[in-house]
Amino acid sequence: MPQEDAIPTHAEAGKLISRPPDPRINTSAPDSSKLRNLAEFFPAIERRPPVHTLDGGFRRSASRRLDRLRRRLPVMLEEETVYGHGFLFLPVVVGAGAVCWFALPQNPAFWPFFLVFCVCTIFVIASRHRSGTIHLLPLGVALFLGGMMLAQFETWRRSTVVLDTPVTTELAGVVERREIDAQGRWRYVVLIDRTSNPEVRRPPERVSLLARSRHEPAQIGETISGRARLSPPSGPALPGLNDFAFSSYFDGIGAVGFFYGAPKKQAAGPSGRSWIADIESRLFDLRSAIATRIRETVPGDPGAFAAAIVTDERRAISKGTTEALRLSGLAHIVAISGLNMALAAGIFFVGVRTVLSIFMGFGHAYPVKKIAALGALIMVTAYYLISGFGVSAERAYIMMAIMLVAVLFDRPSISLHNVALSALVIIAMSPSEMLGPSFQMSFAATAALVAGYALWKQRAEGRDPQPLPFRHPMVMPVLASWNFAAGVFVTSLIGGVSTAMFSVEHFHRIATYGLAANLAAMPIISFVVMPAGLVGMLLMPFGLDAPFMKLMGLGLEAVIAIAGHVAAWGGDVGIGRQHPWFLTVSTAGFLLLTLLRTKLRLIGPPLMVTALLLSWHERSMPLADILVSEDGTMVALVDEGRVTTNRARPPDFIYDQWKRALLLGDPTKPDMSPARDKPPDRKPSGAKTDKRRELTSAELETVRLRISQVTSARFTCEPKAWCAASTDNAIIVAVEDGRYAGAACDAADLVIAPRARFDRCRSGGLMINGTTLRKTGALEISLNGTGDIRRWQVRAAMAAEDRPWTRHRHYDWRSQSFDNALPEPLRQLISDNGG
Repeated sequence: MPQEDAIPTHAEAGKLISRPPDPRINTSAPDSSKLRNLAEFFPAIERRPPVHTLDGGFRRSASRRLDRLRRRLPVMLEEETVYGHGFLFLPVVVGAGAVCWFALPQNPAFWPFFLVFCVCTIFVIASRHRSGTIHLLPLGVALFLGGMMLAQFETWRRSTVVLDTPVTTELAGVVERREIDAQGRWRYVVLIDRTSNPEVRRPPERVSLLARSRHEPAQIGETISGRARLSPPSGPALPGLNDFAFSSYFDGIGAVGFFYGAPKKQAAGPSGRSWIADIESRLFDLRSAIATRIRETVPGDPGAFAAAIVTDERRAISKGTTEALRLSGLAHIVAISGLNMALAAGIFFVGVRTVLSIFMGFGHAYPVKKIAALGALIMVTAYYLISGFGVSAERAYIMMAIMLVAVLFDRPSISLHNVALSALVIIAMSPSEMLGPSFQMSFAATAALVAGYALWKQRAEGRDPQPLPFRHPMVMPVLASWNFAAGVFVTSLIGGVSTAMFSVEHFHRIATYGLAANLAAMPIISFVVMPAGLVGMLLMPFGLDAPFMKLMGLGLEAVIAIAGHVAAWGGDVGIGRQHPWFLTVSTAGFLLLTLLRTKLRLIGPPLMVTALLLSWHERSMPLADILVSEDGTMVALVDEGRVTTNRARPPDFIYDQWKRALLLGDPTKPDMSPARDKPPDRKPSGAKTDKRRELTSAELETVRLRISQVTSARFTCEPKAWCAASTDNAIIVAVEDGRYAGAACDAADLVIAPRARFDRCRSGGLMINGTTLRKTGALEISLNGTGDIRRWQVRAAMAAEDRPWTRHRHYDWRSQSFDNALPEPLRQLISDNGG
């Protein structure tokens, strides 16, 4: 048995690793002989028996195990380096820097980061020939800061002006994109030329507008005008939920809204657009024409589904079908993602290669595989150009293009290195995509599938793929069918498990029967839908696409039937809002488990278990007592899962997010007073103005008395005026008519009045008006079982954030200045609990 002093020290281990390589070892590939040679550097470590102590000293045994692990660590790191796995973590570190920059409450200064980045880069270049891990820390810092600077550069490059407050105005602009929905309504993306009546002082450059009225649709490039209602993109519905203004900012959309009536076509003026913009406009026009042709050839939801797969126009799919696809876990088929792009490229590649291989002379004279890869690359490029340049399509195209180019250069096409390279390209182009579920779920599924494929290939090496009993002609078809079914099952299982944590984080739910739906639908997609769609698109210029598009529609009709059947099982399980660190910890564990090869990957599962514990801890925390939407129009009281709201019909867009995040049930409707009790709002007909009259002292006193007498936790509402409810600790009033704000302040402890002109109650109650809510976003208020306002806790969705995609909330159009100050009472409540 080797002696204790025969074990090399840490310094000796470093020397052994850094010594010149053995000429007998082939360093061009990580074969088994090289790894065995590495193990020979540490014979004592590899063959040392476990430590047994007679005194049972737990501390000594643990210390020796830790010491052994510390000595084995350089060997495992060297093995990871031999396999080139260090490159896999480049996009991880760069992406972490970008995510960190986006998560900061304010824009950091650029030059300090740039100087540190330069210093670290110089140090890495100077120490590039040194062995060991001395250059890893400055390399990691340089990559991390590089990601932060990429995020800052993209934010500066976009510089989208976001509308500050809702406004109704006359506008005119050029149609850049258009898309029809299931009800036949058109949504236009309009490049604004001018606004009037009133003129918007800080107008967005580009808006998304819905035209509800029937009209002759405007073509891309035409100028339209009309009276429209514009609103800023929505912020988070609750603290910690998705901020739609973030994605709108990086999409270049500064406002959303709708036309009053049908938009009118205007005579086009001289075009000042560049040739790139003209080409993009023609591509969008071609995309719209292709989608219209597909929907005309295949009517109904199957045609809308087919158009979505080809052109990424998804609004035409009915709400019921969209919900069934989501509940069954098949919604990923709708988007042009890696699955669609891979199937299209794979079918084209295999088809071209098979056809060319029939001609033996040609096949021997020319590289058929590379010709097929080049053709597939041209095909996926055309697919991307007519897809509308969506986020998922762009990501899928880059990934597929890198894999096909690898074939042209005789490199492995399916490898984690290509996945990492694709991620690096996308992060360099659009680092903001990293925060979206599409990027995260796509790369998680791809990395898990490629890693699983590599592990399966490694285990299969040295085995007879077809033992003698399975070579019988009667057994081979059965075996092939079994292998196909097993492959679909394992692929769906890996894809579902690898994306589950991101589904939980972003959508707060899991489709438990998604595996069954994918097992039933994917063969139809792979063997019917995509081949028919590919052939149909190739024949569309010749007018011969109809039979193949109808076959594609029949396949998608079967997929919709499968989605509806599985959705009826009710397998959509709500998980709720997660701990702030859940996604970070679980992603770190997933990356270590997926990207590493040695036993270091075993660090991943404990991290993922820790993320589950964080999720359980978040669910065990008590819910807030009061929820307030970002515009103040909806207020909810929560008591042990029971919800009462001030709206008889809560807005679905907001309440659905509350319901998923907090696992709430259907709300209790308010008790509405008869409308005749409400005082008149306007002057008699014939008056010169419809300005609301001032309320009399008697009317205000009546309101104070009625609010103070409210004793039920169910809201009591005066239509279009105010709603009041009472808990054991406070009276809460939601004021719709700003004239009642003062009376509500005198009688209530908490007043939410979006139209109030003041932000403090003289009675000491807490006032939250519209100006304050613009700065804070949605609120969660915990009363903590007390009526003392100073002991309440308030969580704000946007407080203390001053980023380019939130800065519009601080703009005052009257003074044309930015102000992010909050009323002192509310600011103190937010600051005391960390916001």
